[in-house]
Parts: sequence; structure tokens; C-alpha cells
Amino acid sequence: MPKVKRAVFIQIGVLALVAALFLVGSRFFPIADWIAMVQQDVMHLGVWSAIWYPLLYASCNVLLLPGGFLSIGGGFFFGLWWGFLIALLGNVSGAAISFFISRWIGREWLKRKLLRNPTLNALEPAVEREGWKIILLSQLHPLFPTSLLNYLYGLTRIRFRICILWIAIGQAPGLFLYSYLGTLGQLGLNLARGRTHPRLVEYFIWLGGFASAALVLALLGRIALRLLQQAERDAAGYAAL
Repeated sequence: MPKVKRAVFIQIGVLALVAALFLVGSRFFPIADWIAMVQQDVMHLGVWSAIWYPLLYASCNVLLLPGGFLSIGGGFFFGLWWGFLIALLGNVSGAAISFFISRWIGREWLKRKLLRNPTLNALEPAVEREGWKIILLSQLHPLFPTSLLNYLYGLTRIRFRICILWIAIGQAPGLFLYSYLGTLGQLGLNLARGRTHPRLVEYFIWLGGFASAALVLALLGRIALRLLQQAERDAAGYAAL
């Protein structure tokens, strides 16, 4: 449990640091204008931006690169719901490609590499036994490298459509939270440029919505951690028999 709290605190700390650097840097440089120019460039691409963005996200997923900032960027550039859907599409596409590579192209090589990790080695029989439940929980867990797990799923006997469905469901809460954060970033940019003047109650609504989503995700992560730990213990027990 302390690891989960530490991971959450690290992510919050990084976001707070980025916000602080933005505020300090804005005093010396026109950072808000630079960000607005990037946003305009993305928007000028029109429908192509909605095509290239999930492809970029999928590439990061396949290459095991962090996609958190891209998820935030989805909300920042496209708004809450479109940003969420675009990030979800990119994530699911990347998971499907990783699954395909693992199951039909590099199966033996990946099996030798991945199953050296004791946690992944314990999860493989758990996925075989529990199927969708372990996939859902591992996607909700804040410490598990979900991009790497997509390759592990391809080594099991689980069906492709079942796997992708539960990856999408498990990723949805976190991606929604990131997209929400991106929309708050858009609000902050408009405030910095004097383009919006919300009432006090609107601040409470936006921040309250974000806090509620973060709390739900944290609770899901704690539940997922406990159940995954139990699955690892069960797998160790089966291996000892």
C-alpha cells in the first residue's frame, strides 16, 4: 500500500512542479502565448489532428513510453469528452498492436524476456485462471506498467476481443481523469490570457469534479492492489503444489 501512495504522491508532485514552473516562467517569458500557438497549430490540422493524435499515443504504448502527458494533452487540445475518446482509442490501438506482436510475431523471445520478472511471472497463470478480472485490475493499478502488460496478455490463452474489451474498461477511469486535468489546463491558459472570467462557484465545480474523479480512481487502485496481491499469492501457492 505505501508503494501506491508513493506513486500517487510522485505524480501529484510532478504535476505541481510543472504548474509551479509554468507560473514562474510566465513572469519572464510569454509561455501562455507559446502554448496557445501550439494549440492553434494542432487545431489547424482539423480532422487530421484527431487521426494523428491517437496514432502517436498508440506508438508510445507499443514502444513502452509514458503516455500520461499525451492523455492530458488530449483534454487540453480536444476538450474533455473528445480528448478522452481520442486517448482511449490510441491506448486501445496500442494495446491491440502489442497483443498482436506478442502472440503472433515475437512470442518466444518476449516470453523469455517478460517472465524473468517475478511479478509478471506470477501474473501470467493468474491471467490464465481469472482472465478478464486480472486484466481489469492490472489496468486500474497505478504501479503496473500497463504497456508492458499488453505484451504479457498476448502470451496467455485469453481471447483477443475479451482482452481488448477489459483493457478499455480498465483504462477508462484513469484516461478520463487525465483528460479532465487537460481541460483544467485549458481553463488555466484562458485565465492567464484573460479570455475567461469564471465565477467563484465554477472554480468549486471544476475542482470538485476533478477531486471526485481522483478519489474514485484512488479507491479503485487500492482495491485492485489488494486483489492483485491475493492473485500473486494464489499463483505462488499453485506453483508450489
